[in-house]
Amino acid sequence: MKKLFTFLLLLGFVLSVNAQFRDDLDNKVSVREGFLNPETSNNLFGFIDPSKFSMNHQVSMSYSAFAGQGVALGVYTNSMRYDFSDNFNFQVDASIVNSPYNTIGDGFTNNINGIYLSRAAVNFKPSENTRISLEFRQLPGGYYNNYYNPYYFLSPSFERETRMQQLQETK
Repeated sequence: MKKLFTFLLLLGFVLSVNAQFRDDLDNKVSVREGFLNPETSNNLFGFIDPSKFSMNHQVSMSYSAFAGQGVALGVYTNSMRYDFSDNFNFQVDASIVNSPYNTIGDGFTNNINGIYLSRAAVNFKPSENTRISLEFRQLPGGYYNNYYNPYYFLSPSFERETRMQQLQETK
């Protein structure tokens, strides 16, 4: 008897039961009205208008070979723009950079892989011939170390090149 009661109890939990009141037969509820409220505006939080927002995506992949070294680089950039008015807008470019393969070393991979705020800008155009732009940029260091980079002499590749030159001079 105890096993039968346990079985019926478990069966009762597993089976689903649908029911409704007889008074509710004439009142049909629209599923769409449950999700969409036509009385609210289309603006997010009441002030962000989706028609003034634009988003673009860019994917680039490259391979560079130089001085006996090779670097594969993939970059995904998401560009967003919101126009507050005809002469005032805000732009953001966020990038994900990844080097899946290189012969330079793990230090290069660790330094260049990551998420960057490539560009954040507030643009204002008060008149036809005047434009004011306030920008922030965060870009990875040079994809390769060149002599024009002010921090070139502090980089690991400079030390490696210096050691190689010293070894060649001693031979």
